[in-house]
Amino acid sequence: MRGVRLLILLSVVLLAATFTQAQTATTGETLMLNLPRTSQHAMVAQRIGITDITINYHRPLANGRQIWGKVAPYGQVWRAGANENTKITFSDPVTIEGQPLEKGTYGLHMIPGEEEFTVIFSKNATSWGSFTYKQDEDSLRVKVKPQPTDLHDALTYDFDDVKPDSAVVTMRWDKIAVPFKVHVDVNAIVTASIHDQIRGLNQYYWEGWDDAAQYFLVNKINLDEALKDEDLSIQAEERYDNLMHKSEILDAIGRPQDAEAFRTKALDKGSALQLYFYGRQLQAQKKQDQALAIFRENAKKFPDYWTSHLGLARVYSAQGDFPNALKEAKLSLAGAPDSNKSNLENYVKRLQAKEDINR
Repeated sequence: MRGVRLLILLSVVLLAATFTQAQTATTGETLMLNLPRTSQHAMVAQRIGITDITINYHRPLANGRQIWGKVAPYGQVWRAGANENTKITFSDPVTIEGQPLEKGTYGLHMIPGEEEFTVIFSKNATSWGSFTYKQDEDSLRVKVKPQPTDLHDALTYDFDDVKPDSAVVTMRWDKIAVPFKVHVDVNAIVTASIHDQIRGLNQYYWEGWDDAAQYFLVNKINLDEALKDEDLSIQAEERYDNLMHKSEILDAIGRPQDAEAFRTKALDKGSALQLYFYGRQLQAQKKQDQALAIFRENAKKFPDYWTSHLGLARVYSAQGDFPNALKEAKLSLAGAPDSNKSNLENYVKRLQAKEDINR
């Protein structure tokens, strides 16, 4: 009886050893200790809007082997990496090749084909490779076209063609690239996030409401909500910033007279630095006469500040009065912080050469 038990135990040990070797496919590796692996661990991440996408995988080497159709057989589920499941995590819902996928962590598998790959997102992300893969655990399958690429000895995942609301995830190994597009509904996700964030301490400070309103304005969405948020910002603390931003929202929704009233109120509260940069903003919008008027007003209100002198230098330069422009630029240089002196020295040189610094 003892001999029978010993024989059974020996058989189990041999079977376990065989299974472990088959799963690791690397001589000398075990699953017990933290030791170097032939297929090394890697992670790559990309943020789209405020959505984070992370791929956690291991990188097998081609090492001159025939990969496609042999190491990764055609028509069979393949682990899309090495060792444990390749994992892909989305912090928010996304669409993959136009198909919706909820936020979460997924086991990433592929079915290679000569003309087409199937990319699989499995609810099971904790297995070893694809050996225990089950199709009924799929959250999504998409079909994509493989593309030729430069030789990649180590399997690699990259984020390509990054745009404000999308990116292409590309797996490259040997001379084949397998891309799939990830799209994020950025405005919807950010709007929902703003609503959550503003329920915290942000609601008691002008900056939180102002940031929310500015996001909506810049992206031309929810302008009625933007106006309400800016009002709440002003209630928390009336500032040049939120008054000016409210004027911009009022312009955007077609209320120019109200916009002008808040713009005037903002300019009355503006600092020398804020007024100078507002003038520069007007110049960028090709509103030169309005910009020069702001520079003149700034010099009256704050006659000794370095940006006021710089604004006057721009006024005189625009008029072709380079001696006075040079004088004001030198006064600006004398009073400016060290971090700004290099740019101002360049303005001085340009004015000495009788070059308009507004161009």
